[in-house]
Amino acid sequence: MAGTPQVVTPYICCNDAARALEYYSKAFGARELVRYTGKGGEIGHAEIEIEGGHIYVSDEWPEGGVFSPQKYGGTSVSLHLLVADVDTLAARAVAAGGTMERVPRDEPYGQRAGVVRDPFGHRWFLATAVEEVSREELRRRMGDSYLIE
Repeated sequence: MAGTPQVVTPYICCNDAARALEYYSKAFGARELVRYTGKGGEIGHAEIEIEGGHIYVSDEWPEGGVFSPQKYGGTSVSLHLLVADVDTLAARAVAAGGTMERVPRDEPYGQRAGVVRDPFGHRWFLATAVEEVSREELRRRMGDSYLIE
């Protein structure tokens, strides 16, 4: 429909989605909005909200070709979560069982950012905006490391 904004909502698969939902609540303060549980206890669909962003979560569904990162030994996707306080959230995520891959640090593009891998194999790029950086200033800060277009 014309004029309807497009929204991309990550839909992540976890080996033990119920435990993942508990982790996301402890680590990120996720609020569970809905959960569909099958007769065998599997989670077919759940929706969580983290600081205004929505994410869908499910258990593996082999018949449908839906598998967690653990099945493949990693993931090619990072979930970028812009939050109010990256340092606090990253520390909470690790305390809840995640692994710090990159400690939060100030980045030249105006965010303080770090990376945490959750116990289910998903990579979370956590960031807090700290300043607006013009394209010209970003070019200056990055030097010849990247071509900023």
